[in-house]
Amino acid sequence: MVDVTEKEMDNPTFRSDTVLSDVHLHCPNKRHLMVRLNAVGQPVFLSYFKILWNTEDSASEKHVREVTTGREHQYSSGDELCDKDRDNIKKERELNSKGVEALLDADGDLEVVRRPRSASDLEAEDLLRDIVCPVILMKGADVSEDEEQECTCSDVVKIEHTMATPLEDVGKQVWRAAFLLADYILFKRDTFRCCSVLELGGGTGITSVIMGTVAKRVYCTDVGEDLLAMCEQNIALNKHLMEPGGGEVKVRELDWLKDEFCTDPEGSFSWSEEEIADLHDHCSVIMAADVFYDDDLTDALFRTLYRITHNLRKSCTIYLALEKRLNFTLRHMDITCEAYSHFRNNLNDLENLQDGNIKYTVEPIKVDFCQFLVYERIEQL
Repeated sequence: MVDVTEKEMDNPTFRSDTVLSDVHLHCPNKRHLMVRLNAVGQPVFLSYFKILWNTEDSASEKHVREVTTGREHQYSSGDELCDKDRDNIKKERELNSKGVEALLDADGDLEVVRRPRSASDLEAEDLLRDIVCPVILMKGADVSEDEEQECTCSDVVKIEHTMATPLEDVGKQVWRAAFLLADYILFKRDTFRCCSVLELGGGTGITSVIMGTVAKRVYCTDVGEDLLAMCEQNIALNKHLMEPGGGEVKVRELDWLKDEFCTDPEGSFSWSEEEIADLHDHCSVIMAADVFYDDDLTDALFRTLYRITHNLRKSCTIYLALEKRLNFTLRHMDITCEAYSHFRNNLNDLENLQDGNIKYTVEPIKVDFCQFLVYERIEQL
């Protein structure tokens, strides 16, 4: 959505609306505590994300089972379920396992599964809303024993983030492609073990945290003092996850619109000459997640990739994760994905680049590897 204000009829000014990530809507039974306000007055929340190491019990299956079992428990706590309600719950489970075919009757007609209605149904609806909505509490107030225990678990990632921001601050939210890339890192741990890694557009730092559990060194980069401070806080919150493997995550500024690294000695997140040399000498992995939403920034990212890879002494693999976001446009009078199309064009140009010093090869990765984090792995990822 875009608001339009007009100082004059022939001189419109456009202001973008708030952008909201829906990642947290798919995290049942989690409370998101507001811990502070950031420098620009945005509420900052603290969320816990559990890593499910038992791959036989995938995160998506566990999520479905928790929600379905929870509903059955809620409805059975009031009046006894009638036969129709039991049938509906059965159909819901079949839908989760078999897809839309489970909803077709003998003649091939679509049967709509309706949620069971019981005497306690209204209370159950309120409970479901409470589960997925953030709890507005200040840090240290009314934190449950379970949350206190989660803080010390070796398989829980703690991330401070915002829930909604203007477009220019989307890095402060958590996005699905970051979870997808984190899943791939956990699935291919041996591939990244002891590597030196650069993340572009690291945002809250969740992917760098996961990479830091296996890699030797990770340079997590982005722009903006407030965002980088949040990212550094998240690295500190998850230091216990990286200590067993000896991994190190450094938060540094890297502006794609500039041709050089920030080396200002007064800057909090500037690069030292030794760090730049270390990156060029040892980096073998570059990664980025959900950073392709603006054409100008996409162009700048690919220029940055070209510049950095030209200075690397080792061959390098670049992992790019993104979500295709579909939009209806008046220009095309159709559903399009212009940001993704622009990304693909840049990717094709890079692969077809005629350069005697370096060769780029593009290979897709099938998104059928194990899911270790609870989120909705949609087909647009």
